[in-house]
Amino acid sequence: MPRIAFPPPPSSAATEALRAEVRDFLKTELADRPPRLRAESWNGFNADFSRRMGARGWIAMTWPKQYGGHERSALERYVVLEETLAAGAPVAAHWIADRQSGPLLLKNGTEEQRRTILPRIAAGECTFCIGMSEPDSGSDLAAVRTRAVPVEGGWRVNGTKLWTTYAHKAQYMILFCRTDGGAEDRQGGTSQLLVDLTTPGIAIRPILDLSGAHHFNEVVFEDVLLPADALIGNRGEGWTQVMSELAYERSGPERFLSSMALLIELVRALGPSPSGHAAIAVGRLTAHLIVLRRLSRSVAGMLDKGENPTLQASLVKDLGALFEQEIPEIARQLVEAEPDLESTREFSAVLAHTVMNAPAFSLRGGTREILRGIIARGLGLR
Repeated sequence: MPRIAFPPPPSSAATEALRAEVRDFLKTELADRPPRLRAESWNGFNADFSRRMGARGWIAMTWPKQYGGHERSALERYVVLEETLAAGAPVAAHWIADRQSGPLLLKNGTEEQRRTILPRIAAGECTFCIGMSEPDSGSDLAAVRTRAVPVEGGWRVNGTKLWTTYAHKAQYMILFCRTDGGAEDRQGGTSQLLVDLTTPGIAIRPILDLSGAHHFNEVVFEDVLLPADALIGNRGEGWTQVMSELAYERSGPERFLSSMALLIELVRALGPSPSGHAAIAVGRLTAHLIVLRRLSRSVAGMLDKGENPTLQASLVKDLGALFEQEIPEIARQLVEAEPDLESTREFSAVLAHTVMNAPAFSLRGGTREILRGIIARGLGLR
C-alpha cells in the first residue's frame, strides 16, 4: 500500500526571530480585542488591520518583489499565519487573496492581471472571494453548472455560487465554471475567470450562519458579460488550477486553529490545578495540536519546494476539522457553563460562538466524505 510522506519541515533562526516580531505586533494590535471576537479567527474582517499587515510586509510574503511581494519563504509566511490565527487576529480582509487567489494569478494570470492586482493584494487593499461551491453540489466541484459561453469580446456567464465567504465585501471573485462539454465530462471543459464584482448582472444575497453573522453569500450571475481577458490561464485548465489551489486551502493552520480561542479559555477556566481527568483531556488535545502543527508545517515545506501535496493537504484538513470539532465537546464536559453569546463570562461566550460554528468546520474547504475519498485514492484503496 502506498504511504503518505510528511518530510520534516526545515526551521531556522530567521523564522523564530520573525515569530517574536509578529507576536510583539499582535500584542499591541489586539490588546483590546476580547476573547469573543478573537474566537472569530480567520472570519474576522478588519480592512485597517489588513492594511497594517501589508505595511509590515506580511502579506504576499513569498511573491516576487516586482508584484509587491517580499520573496520570503513559505515557512516564514506560515509563521506569520500561525501567529495571527492563534492570537485571533481579524485577517479575513486579505486572507483569501493572500492564500490562494493571488498565487493563482501569479502562476496562471496574464501579465496585466499580475501588475494590476497583485500589488494591491500585497498592500492589504484588495479583497477576493472564491466562486467554487454551488447549490445541490456541495464539495463535488466536478458537478459545476455555472457556465461561461464565448461571445463577441468575451464571455456570457449564467449560474449561482453558494457559501461564498465575504462576497459582499470583496472586489473580485475567482469563478470556477464550465466553458465546454457537459455533465458527461465532469472535470474537463472547466475554466476559471477573474470577475470584477461590480459588473452588471451580479446579485449578492446574504446567508446568515447559526449565530446570525453574515459571512456567507449566494452569488447569482444572470447574463453577466466578462471581457475576454478575464480568462485565467488557458481555456479548459480550470480543474487542474482548482486542485492546485486546494493544497493551499486545505493544509494551513486555519484547519486546526479555528477553536484555539476556546482551548485557551478552557485552560484559563480550569485554572492552575485542574482535576486529573481535566489534565489528561487537555494534555491529549495539546498532543493532537502538536501533531497537526507538525503535519501542516511539513506541507508548507513541500509547497516551498514547488511540490503539489494535494494528498497530504487533504489529510491535514480532515484531521484538523476533527480536532476543531472535538474541542467544544470536551470543553462542555470539563466546565460547568452554558453557551451564551451575550454572557459576560468569556468562557461561555467563546463556547457559544464555537459550538454554533463547529458544524461548518468539516464542510468548508471540502466535506469530510470528499476528503476521505481523495485520501483513499491516494492510498490505492479505491
